[in-house]
Amino acid sequence: MTHDTLADLPKIAHSFDLTEEQRMIRDMVRDFAVSEVEPMAHEIDENHRFPVETWKRMVELGLPGIPFPAELGGSGGDTLSYCLAVEELARVCGSTGLTLAAHVSLGTYPIYRWGSERMRSEYVPRLIAGEYMGAYGLTEPNAGSDSGGTQTTARRDGDGYVLNGAKCFITNANYAGTFIVTAVTDPQLGAKGISAFVVTRDTKGFRVEPGEHKLGMRGSDWGSLVFEDARIPADALLGPEGQGFKTFMKTLEGGRISIAALSLGIAQGAFDVALKYAQQREAFGKTLADQQAVQFKLANMALEIEASRHLVYHAARLKDAGVAYGREAAMAKLMASETAMRATYEAIQIHGGYGYSREYPVERMWRDAKLCVIGEGTSEIQRVIIARNILKGAKA
Repeated sequence: MTHDTLADLPKIAHSFDLTEEQRMIRDMVRDFAVSEVEPMAHEIDENHRFPVETWKRMVELGLPGIPFPAELGGSGGDTLSYCLAVEELARVCGSTGLTLAAHVSLGTYPIYRWGSERMRSEYVPRLIAGEYMGAYGLTEPNAGSDSGGTQTTARRDGDGYVLNGAKCFITNANYAGTFIVTAVTDPQLGAKGISAFVVTRDTKGFRVEPGEHKLGMRGSDWGSLVFEDARIPADALLGPEGQGFKTFMKTLEGGRISIAALSLGIAQGAFDVALKYAQQREAFGKTLADQQAVQFKLANMALEIEASRHLVYHAARLKDAGVAYGREAAMAKLMASETAMRATYEAIQIHGGYGYSREYPVERMWRDAKLCVIGEGTSEIQRVIIARNILKGAKA
């Protein structure tokens, strides 16, 4: 049996086999993004402003609680539903998508997954309810991709630990109430001597410094964390001592799916704007959409976006199934983030001089996309992860 158009295909194929609940979440977030987020996207980017009002609306809609159980205040959804929300937000504003992604995958999930019962009951419901935001402190001035080179220290002292050091480029830092940070507890053990902690904002000896203006994601907050003899209790330890490196590696695996969804949304948004412009703009006596050179650009963009969507949704489903997904998360993140860079670049090309101006959103989308090939593991790191998995499998 053949089908003449995409609309004739079975609905299950056209929807990527989404459940009714997943489609409802996607559609709800899409309506919110178009009606409330998109109209503000240019202004918050222009003014480097974090839109607190948008965050409050996301909380009202229950977005921070999508992948968490009802007993903690969540909606009991899954990773794919959460990714759909991030994708739809990023489709119109990368900054807003990043705010949700960092809060959920980095600021909340590690406490839910590895925290003690006290941590889970004390912090997770408050993070889901948006009482404050969550942040994750891994990157340091001298430890980026080489996260095993962490220099922040946590010295055991009586009934607690004393932290010294600094973290940089921390998303949501200025609005967070809890911070998950990594620190060296035993310098003799290398990566095995790194531990993870939950630090509250009111900790004495700890302060947050606002971040500098940045290239893109200007509507997403960031800052630096500074620890100067900051004393925290022993039960602030997240997971066993010395297991911090493993904890944040697993955290980043899930976070990569989030960034992949973020990238996918940015790419789709750029494609949508470029397609509309190409259909309206005329040159040489016909629309750009009738020019073969532009058609090829649109075809390549659509191809890579569709391939990225398959990889992102597949990685999310693997995580939901409780099976290993590290390689697939790296593949999804690599493909989607580089697709976002190419799609936004081509969107600017299609717009020509207007694409270089701020009259259209494609230049903002291109700037936002750049973070996606850096954050939560650069493209180079993703290739290292993928290659290691391939070679490990080949030796088996």
